[in-house]
Amino acid sequence: MRCVIARFPFDLTKSGVLESMKGIKPEQVIGESVIIGRRTYPVKQVGQVITRQDRRDFSAGEVLRAMTQLGFTCRESLPRTAVATHAPSPLQRASAMLGTPVTA
Repeated sequence: MRCVIARFPFDLTKSGVLESMKGIKPEQVIGESVIIGRRTYPVKQVGQVITRQDRRDFSAGEVLRAMTQLGFTCRESLPRTAVATHAPSPLQRASAMLGTPVTA
């Protein structure tokens, strides 16, 4: 399949992407991701490996579009509310251990 990433044309195939990503250790996924084989990779890491370009040269959307067209499962980033969690204060933790909840 012919696609354009960072203004350069690439002829990508699903088997070619699988071969390129073989042996590459996935980085921690924070935003958008692509499932290749049994591993989940950040979309920018996949783009860097398959295009051999700097991550600043292309957008995540370009790579997501190409990977989706090739048949890979892509995931959008999590909403910020799902990522942020409220950690209890030291007073709340101590209260919970003593069995008397304190509201702050």
